[in-house]
Amino acid sequence: MRLYLLALNPTDSVTEGFLPAAARLGLRVTLLTDQPDAHRRAVSPWPDVEVLECDVRDFRAVVTRIATHHAPDAVFTNSDHLQTQAALAADYFGLPAKDWRAALRVKDKAQMRRHLAASGLDTVWSAELAAGLDPAALTALDVPYPCVVKPREGVASEDVVLVEGPEELVLRCKEIQERRPSAALVVEEYLAGELYSIETLGDGTVRHVLGGFHTRLSPPPYFIEERCTFVGAHPEPVTRQVLAQLDALGVGFGICHTEFVVHEGRARIIEVNYRAIGDQIDLMLARLLDVPLFEHVLRTHLGEPLPADLGVRADGSALVDYPCARTAGTLTAAPEAADLTVDGVELTYRPLRAVGERHEVYGTNRDYVGALRAVGRGADQRTVDRVADDHLASQRWEITP
Repeated sequence: MRLYLLALNPTDSVTEGFLPAAARLGLRVTLLTDQPDAHRRAVSPWPDVEVLECDVRDFRAVVTRIATHHAPDAVFTNSDHLQTQAALAADYFGLPAKDWRAALRVKDKAQMRRHLAASGLDTVWSAELAAGLDPAALTALDVPYPCVVKPREGVASEDVVLVEGPEELVLRCKEIQERRPSAALVVEEYLAGELYSIETLGDGTVRHVLGGFHTRLSPPPYFIEERCTFVGAHPEPVTRQVLAQLDALGVGFGICHTEFVVHEGRARIIEVNYRAIGDQIDLMLARLLDVPLFEHVLRTHLGEPLPADLGVRADGSALVDYPCARTAGTLTAAPEAADLTVDGVELTYRPLRAVGERHEVYGTNRDYVGALRAVGRGADQRTVDRVADDHLASQRWEITP
């Protein structure tokens, strides 16, 4: 059976999660990408993976590339930016897929707000600023401050910023426009509350809730996710509210990562990422739950139903912590990759920035210098927190201006 996997830049989710899973399932993989050289280096542990160049942002190019190659059994992507294209291509070939309308609906943050408001489930004040328009036009609107500015189709907290007043709103929009001249922006009311996520996996009929995370953010005005702590089950009323909103959006096939805030018992969606949670958290989740998570995801796209019971372990605690660069400069000292077990807690550290690299401070996930995964199967959260904190305190990251 042949799997077509669409990708932009290489990610850990693909190279350490989905490609090994495809190999275990005996799938022949053709990876379509607009960055073939980078992927050929990344897939070197998987020499049977075929890498072909393709304009994967254009669903018509994807359909043509597949139609002129081997017949497909599944078309899949874990990229935020390619869900609609993969869904359209899969549908063209009569293969199981996400509803392309739902994929587009949640990728476009303004359209997601409009759809949820029309469903009657949640209304968030928001406005769009088309690419190239003067942000000064926003000052004529009744903007609720503080508000949040972000790219309409952005990811990973990139260019997401909290704004306190009209002058700052115009300034921040102009700054983002300089970096992203072709991007439309969304301005929306700030939703107060603690930030959480819920991870779901469905086959269109059965939907499993895999738990979620409680996220610690950096101080405002930015929204860098600094630590994600596993939550085995959110309160039932909260889960019910979030799943109702996902149902209204049409989200129910494959894996999905949904971020939301809870304030006074009310759950309000921040964004829906119609793919696996990233930044190595999906790798940690598979280990913690002790299930073939990536295989399950691929099987849904092959048309196989999910089991009624995934057999997940429910006796574990976990977190992922991201040491961040606080100043611009060159990384001159940092710990190497490490795998160790302390007091029954498995620690996995992976560098995300090489020693010798120079970077600015971005105010996004690009400030990560490393990722520490801590998994305690049979350990409580207090133990996992202590072991992770002690390990981080013993390490040194040095940035030279």
